[in-house]
Amino acid sequence: MSRTPDEAQHLHDLAKLRRVRDRIDRDYAQPLDVEALARGVNLSAGHLSRQFRLAFGESPYSYLMTRRIERAMALLRRGDLSVTEVCFEVGCSSLGTFSTRFAELVGVPPSVYRQQSAGATAEMPACMAKQVTRPIRNREAPPANRR
Repeated sequence: MSRTPDEAQHLHDLAKLRRVRDRIDRDYAQPLDVEALARGVNLSAGHLSRQFRLAFGESPYSYLMTRRIERAMALLRRGDLSVTEVCFEVGCSSLGTFSTRFAELVGVPPSVYRQQSAGATAEMPACMAKQVTRPIRNREAPPANRR
């Protein structure tokens, strides 16, 4: 069965978006920005952002930060790096932005997460620890109760 030109173009566009997502998954710790990601698939930054959001439910930047926070959670659970070292290890260049985004996704600041999670997954297989500690995607964690 042959595809219409519109269907073929749609599949081609989806393949580009998957390449962008795969690059983010692979190179999350490298300096990445939407312009560089868009250049890699010959799209404008605006068009990439709109199409990525339509396909995956979030912007390329949000997806990148989720990957970085996910990796940061694993490094913080390990406990041998400071929050600042983890921030730079996962590719963030601003400790403030990293801490803010971490708290938005996880519900607590990185330093609190590190204290709370110490040993919590020690006896758990890595594949299970990753699943149960995965950050919330497409919605932020509820804010902590404030007095």
